[in-house]
Amino acid sequence: MKKLYSHKQTGSAFLWGVGIVVIGLLAVLGPAAAHPALLIVLGLLLVTAVVFSSLTVEITASSLLFWFGPGLLRKQVALAGIERVEAVRNPWYWGIGWRITPRGMLYSVSGLDAVEVTRKDGGRFRLGTDQPERLARALESALDRFK
Repeated sequence: MKKLYSHKQTGSAFLWGVGIVVIGLLAVLGPAAAHPALLIVLGLLLVTAVVFSSLTVEITASSLLFWFGPGLLRKQVALAGIERVEAVRNPWYWGIGWRITPRGMLYSVSGLDAVEVTRKDGGRFRLGTDQPERLARALESALDRFK
């Protein structure tokens, strides 16, 4: 399957934040950090860091695909079901991650820039990206086949 667009954005600030929290807790707690409850919390933080470490977006001839980290949280949207796309900027308080917003679902690992995708059924979602104009142009170009 030929890729018309492919980009992986790393959530550097998130990864640094998790790393600082983990190292800080280990340094402050010392031997007490070996408590089973704390080890579980630290393990969950590390798993979260791996899962949300990056967001990869790909466009093929028929689909928009995107996934977090190693691909555990993956979504595929048929291009034929997309009405329009627009480069947008999210408010800072929407944060990052996989979340519900007033404009539909948000999938983001870093920054405020995104592309809003409006589906033909009226649903919307936003893909965070550090290349909003480039992603929007690539999607518009791929959607031209279905108009």
